[in-house]
Amino acid sequence: MHLYKNDLELVGQPIGSTGYGLMGLTWRASPPPQEQAFLAMRTALDCGANFWDGGEIYGNADRNSLHLLKEYFTKYPKDAEKVVVSIKGGAERGTLKPNGGPGNTRRSIEECLKLLDGKKKLDIWEPARVDHKTPIEITMREADKFVKSGQLGGIGLSECSANSIRRAASVTNIAAVEVEFSLWEMTILENGVAKTCAELGIPIIAYSPLGRGFLTGQIKTPEDIPDNDHRKPIPRFQGENFYKNLELVTKLEKLSGKKGCKPGQLAIAWVKAQGSKPGMPLIIPIPGASTCERVKENMVDVELSQYDLEEIDNLLAGFKAQGDRYHAKAMPELFGDSPELNEG
Repeated sequence: MHLYKNDLELVGQPIGSTGYGLMGLTWRASPPPQEQAFLAMRTALDCGANFWDGGEIYGNADRNSLHLLKEYFTKYPKDAEKVVVSIKGGAERGTLKPNGGPGNTRRSIEECLKLLDGKKKLDIWEPARVDHKTPIEITMREADKFVKSGQLGGIGLSECSANSIRRAASVTNIAAVEVEFSLWEMTILENGVAKTCAELGIPIIAYSPLGRGFLTGQIKTPEDIPDNDHRKPIPRFQGENFYKNLELVTKLEKLSGKKGCKPGQLAIAWVKAQGSKPGMPLIIPIPGASTCERVKENMVDVELSQYDLEEIDNLLAGFKAQGDRYHAKAMPELFGDSPELNEG
């Protein structure tokens, strides 16, 4: 299994090359019980995944990642110094509407700190989406006040454009940029996000490296997705799109069979391998899992040879994911930009 690598760090703290996404522990129709969630979290840490990614938006104002983290670090206080926590916030309280104004930015960070209740330092805070009405410089400057006061370890970005990254980095240090990246979602290789992060030395946090579970091979028909599942309305999981996309999984299963690993493990290894290519930034995948068995599976470190990578490239050359990766209302929020700052 993967253990820490001394040359990888975020906000000055060592991290493993695979992180852990917390979303499914609080943001689903039937979240796992606390005991199961704690076991999954401890397993992730034991396997070297000490970078944990959660959200103020992962649930609701009464129950989200921060509540879970406070409970976890209350029970396991010695783990607090071992874990690097990043929290997505910045939406108006109780909604998913981005608001990067100074007031809401301040509210979001202060509420995150209040919910953690001193049990764990807030290592990274990031606006979950770019506010299309507020210049990103304003959001960053307000968040940076918490960094300068020592209340916050660093600032991240999420689902932002290359222009947003450059503008944000011009006013404060950006610890990481979180975007979706996987074998079936490679937009950051085409829109300048990966290139910009590489130029500025900013790591990329790759969420959904398993294509929301699709690349594990566990989902064979649209009916395998429960009716109340968040993936149900996503076009990639529907109708003809589903079966076209399944062709990628079928080929991935053949490659992983030859490699002696699971298709999901191959998918995660590919994501990490992209960060070793010339002109690419460090890439840290954050697969989520709610059981210790699945966590252990995701944390197995598969080494890919040049031949393996060429085989995967050949597979991808004839594939294009069908259907949008979010439902229609959410698509305009992806790779967001904000109005230019006018201080004249």
